[in-house]
Amino acid sequence: MRKVYDLGRTQVIALNGIDLDVRKNEYIAIMGPSGSGKSTLMNILGCLDIPSSGEYFLAGEPVDEMDDDALALIRNREIGFIFQSFNLLPRTTILRNVELPLVYSGLPREERARRARQALEKVGLAERVNHQPNELSGGQRQRVAIARALVNEPSILLADEPTGNLDSQTGEEILALFEDLYLQGHTLLVVTHEDHVANHARRCVRLRDGLIESDEPIREPALAPPS
Repeated sequence: MRKVYDLGRTQVIALNGIDLDVRKNEYIAIMGPSGSGKSTLMNILGCLDIPSSGEYFLAGEPVDEMDDDALALIRNREIGFIFQSFNLLPRTTILRNVELPLVYSGLPREERARRARQALEKVGLAERVNHQPNELSGGQRQRVAIARALVNEPSILLADEPTGNLDSQTGEEILALFEDLYLQGHTLLVVTHEDHVANHARRCVRLRDGLIESDEPIREPALAPPS
């Protein structure tokens, strides 16, 4: 898979031949220096962009052949996004924030609320459903973002520097939650530049200059205590 950006008379090769197989219930860290292709790879895996050449299959569907509407649908159904900056609506309860990916699903409001409560219970926030984001700590806001990513029961969770805005103790709490999700059978891909975050995964893919520099199992993962 390749991704080339045309910038006027210049071409920027972001990915120069990536061959990556992600199996169900893997926990993978994606690392690499700035400009290595991490963000481009994450955007393609998340169906926010498509490759210039090559193929990408997600849950058996050929993503590279999809139009914008089909990409939007598969993003909503198959992918859960977790961002460094949380991306929560500030004047809305956390229950409504978590419901947001379900709005376009056609589910009745009662079912949306039930599934959102279930997702919040999974991340340990069942008692805070009526709070707004500004009433929560940074770690709690990231848990809300994780619940929102889980609410559609996606095939894969993509996390972009998920502990980047958190202090070290709160970051460890989020990594413990990731460990729980992995043990429950979820598939996680975490983009990070921090070795200690990557060491919690079970496999580490390192990129450099748009290529996979290494792809190795983490033989002694730093197991976080249960969250």
